[in-house]
Amino acid sequence: MLITNITEAKAQLSALIEKVMSGQEVIIGKAGKPVARLVRYEQSDKQRHPGALQGKIKISDDFDELPADIAEAFGMTEL
Repeated sequence: MLITNITEAKAQLSALIEKVMSGQEVIIGKAGKPVARLVRYEQSDKQRHPGALQGKIKISDDFDELPADIAEAFGMTEL
């Protein structure tokens, strides 16, 4: 695992990507604390199944209606 800071990561991004492609993990820190992790992208072999949540999600009939106070805050009410 390689640890670097944001300034070094910006200057050496191509080299860091090469390290990640070879299997290394890169941690990027800011002010001495880790904030991001670069890892090799692994494409899933799972096939997506559209509609997998069909019948499991209900959208309320008034979904598109804003409450009066929010509509007023956005200037969407007639005076």
